[in-house]
Amino acid sequence: MDAHVWWAFFAASWLISISPGSAAVLSLGHGLAHGVRHTSVTIAGMGLGLALVLLVAGAGVGALLLASSVAFTVVKVLGATYLIWLGWQQWRTPVSIDALQSDASVAAVARARLPSARERFATGFLTNATNPKGIVFMVAVLPQFINPHRPLWLQLLLLLVTAVSVEVLVMHGYAALASRAQRWLSTARARVAQNRVFGGVLMAMGASLLMVKRAAG
Repeated sequence: MDAHVWWAFFAASWLISISPGSAAVLSLGHGLAHGVRHTSVTIAGMGLGLALVLLVAGAGVGALLLASSVAFTVVKVLGATYLIWLGWQQWRTPVSIDALQSDASVAAVARARLPSARERFATGFLTNATNPKGIVFMVAVLPQFINPHRPLWLQLLLLLVTAVSVEVLVMHGYAALASRAQRWLSTARARVAQNRVFGGVLMAMGASLLMVKRAAG
């Protein structure tokens, strides 16, 4: 792969990751609720989910999904349903007013509500892996950076490592920004508000996925 092609993909990866999306919302939500260290597991799952999308698109399965109305609809509905469910869970997360009266009790409540590492990883993975927008985008974008006269899998590996590395860095940035706001958002009212905001955004994104159209055959 030529250097200028890689630099173009590198720049595109930053723009894709920084742009608001379900992964960014999840990073902000987990960073605010659990801190950067615990959110790293969620972000690792996101990275694996993005890697899967890249491999699916690069191997041509993504094109098959776009060509098949049934297959694409199944992926779209599953992805939308998952985000709506995730948003609803965030929306209805209970907040104990009595338990949030001191910094010590805030930390205790946060630890009590902390999902397991497996749950956080799975949440991150499914958020990216079931996003049909990601498949649509990668199927449309990847061919522009792949030279058909050179080994496909070596190029895919380089693009995958680049995209996943950028995604992990950007999502950690989002989580760190949210984590810094924890002390200003530790009251019961603020916790309820943040659950409603992040939950509502995730549900809205899930609903928006139902509007995604497959490419015209």
